[in-house]
Amino acid sequence: MARIKPQALLQQSKKKKGPSRISIATFVIYGLIIVVMAFFLFASYRHWTRRSKFQAEDILSGVEHDSSFPEPKKVDVPKYAVINTSKGSITVELYKEGSPEVVDEFIESCQKGRFKGMLFNRVIKNFVIQGGDVNRPVTTEDWTSRGKHYNQLDTSLKHEAFMLGTSKVKPDGGGFDLFITTAPIPDLTEKINVFGRVIKGEDIVQEIEEVDTDEHYRPKAPIGITEVTLKQKL
Repeated sequence: MARIKPQALLQQSKKKKGPSRISIATFVIYGLIIVVMAFFLFASYRHWTRRSKFQAEDILSGVEHDSSFPEPKKVDVPKYAVINTSKGSITVELYKEGSPEVVDEFIESCQKGRFKGMLFNRVIKNFVIQGGDVNRPVTTEDWTSRGKHYNQLDTSLKHEAFMLGTSKVKPDGGGFDLFITTAPIPDLTEKINVFGRVIKGEDIVQEIEEVDTDEHYRPKAPIGITEVTLKQKL
């Protein structure tokens, strides 16, 4: 058996204990892996950052949209009313700005059909025609005496005729009566809330004014309102 020299054994021992060498190709592969992972992490971070930003913008945009949402359009108040009677139609212009509460009550009464079938229960020449409940506890004698008084006045007084109004004093049971003046009346606002003016159908008002009445100024033949139509435009 051949004998191994000590120098050869020493060299073999150094070869076994020495570190293994890593090739350049391995370095390149590891480097590429690190670069790809870093790029992936950066791309993921950028994606989630942008997504969070867009979500925040959407929320803010929604809040701004809600706060800037236009107010609901107000319902237009009718400006005119056509009072259809057994004699013909009378068109009136409503004074919403001057008598808002009275106009609102009148419109509500029209919408509920309260004027349908209402009779003109007082017709006083050169004074007023009145529609309402003939059995209401109104001051009939007062209106009658005032009618006689105004029949003796000069009707050329500078106060408009053909004004639409309702009594200021309401009975306990409520209700809404109508007055249309047929002559200039100086102290009209003493008893009546004026809330409109006849703009068409003055001849119908005058025709009603000329009907035969009894001693209490009640028409001998019934004259009534068949319907009241509200209009925004004519």
